[in-house]
Amino acid sequence: MRNPKENPTGNPTLTETPPRKCPPPPFEKAWGWSVQLYALRSEGSWGIGDLADLRRLGEWSAGLGAGFLQVSPLSAPQPVPPLQPSPYYPSSRRFLSLLHLRIEDVPGAERAAMDLGPLAAQGRALNREPLIDRDAVFRLKSKALELLWPWFRVGRGNREDRAAFERFARESGPGLDRFAAHAALAEEFGPDWKKWPEEWKRPDARAMALVADRYGDRMDFHRWIQWLLDVQLEKASLAIALIKDLPIGFDPGGADAWAWQDCLDFGASVGAPPDLFNAQGQDWGLPPFIPRRLRASGYGPLRDTLRSVLRHAGGIRIDHFMGLFRLYRIPAGAKASEGSYVRYRHQEMLDVLAEECGRAGAFAVAEDLGTIEPVVRETMPERGILGSKVLWFETDPPRAFPHAALASLATHDLPTLAGRLHGRDDEEQAGLGLPVDPEGSWNAVERILAWAGLREDSRDREIVYRVHRMLAESPCALVAATLEDALGVERRPNLPGTVVERPNWRIPLPLTLEAIERDPRVLEIASALDRRSP
Repeated sequence: MRNPKENPTGNPTLTETPPRKCPPPPFEKAWGWSVQLYALRSEGSWGIGDLADLRRLGEWSAGLGAGFLQVSPLSAPQPVPPLQPSPYYPSSRRFLSLLHLRIEDVPGAERAAMDLGPLAAQGRALNREPLIDRDAVFRLKSKALELLWPWFRVGRGNREDRAAFERFARESGPGLDRFAAHAALAEEFGPDWKKWPEEWKRPDARAMALVADRYGDRMDFHRWIQWLLDVQLEKASLAIALIKDLPIGFDPGGADAWAWQDCLDFGASVGAPPDLFNAQGQDWGLPPFIPRRLRASGYGPLRDTLRSVLRHAGGIRIDHFMGLFRLYRIPAGAKASEGSYVRYRHQEMLDVLAEECGRAGAFAVAEDLGTIEPVVRETMPERGILGSKVLWFETDPPRAFPHAALASLATHDLPTLAGRLHGRDDEEQAGLGLPVDPEGSWNAVERILAWAGLREDSRDREIVYRVHRMLAESPCALVAATLEDALGVERRPNLPGTVVERPNWRIPLPLTLEAIERDPRVLEIASALDRRSP
């Protein structure tokens, strides 16, 4: 943008207005855990990690000197089973998953202890299951909430809670109304709005009036759940900064797609072209926004989404950050390798990001991995956006990393250190018929060991400690470690290219939160990451 300005000679000139920037992190150097919340089960969990677990992890981590927690997406799935296991395929990115609600902290729970007792016992029994069973958790928590809702609805709770709920519903506005309407209609007609009766397919004024008249109490029930989640998330954010994760898209049959259907291209899906790590390319099944229609909306969907995700957040990690510049569009029925790119006005999109981060006082981290145009990384510094440095991908040691980055060994889509050291990750991929490059995998291990000054016969605990200490000694503003690596887990949370072949997004951590807090391996990694250490 150019503005006229008087120069010393008195003649008007044009000068560049600096682009809007995201706020910087509130610390020069900090470390934190990267946590898949669903996997973080405590003794009080009902089969899945919840917001009370997140609060406890944050308080404990802050006591160890951590500055942040990087959290997997908390987005709402479809409101009817079977639930989508991937947190990156939500019904809505703007609202939260009731799976992460701690039922015992809901107002009125103490009065209904006798009724809730059997449900709590069944929920805690799910902690013994080897995999996360989202459908079972959903049914139990839904039953508990159905017991508690009538008590709250008729005003038996305290006045402060009732006033807080009404204020939350009012301030959340039409976005929450449409989310609640979609949930009520999905319970009646199924999760895909495109298969609903015609009168409900569009959330226009007439349809919203009809659904409010017919399903008003049910809409209030879903609004109430979102308020409960918001209260618990706020408490979880008090002890430590949360870096919340923004998925690249959402379920084409879900609440966000129903609300913004006029801006979306349902004749295609978003994905990634073939590369060294996915030879066939990837099709994520997410509908892309139509650039001109998104722009004509004033970027309302982007603004609303960012404002919601940034609520109670110290920072935001933007999955597939390149999506603000261009998206790989795969026509319906085509192979992932047969797609092409559609471009967006990235400077306008980045203006919205900077405005919303500034409004929230939160910093932004870009997941800028994979096939990235040079313009993406050229633009990030002028926008105050941190990059991602993932050790498995790097050819330079951590001491050469930039300050404006979040450094880590891996992400949820990449092998754990133990999985690579023991060859289990390559074995799993080979067993599933996926292409494997054992030599390339071992070359990455050898390179990292050499940077850390370690031999190939070093003990696992020594390797894990030294690798994370090496990351902590980098110039990066932020350094994160996964709890999977700290605990020596061999299976990664998600293996791209698989859906039903393996239990992606369903693998719990091998220890409860209480045991993690005492585990010497975890405490060693916390010590390695402590950037106050000499």
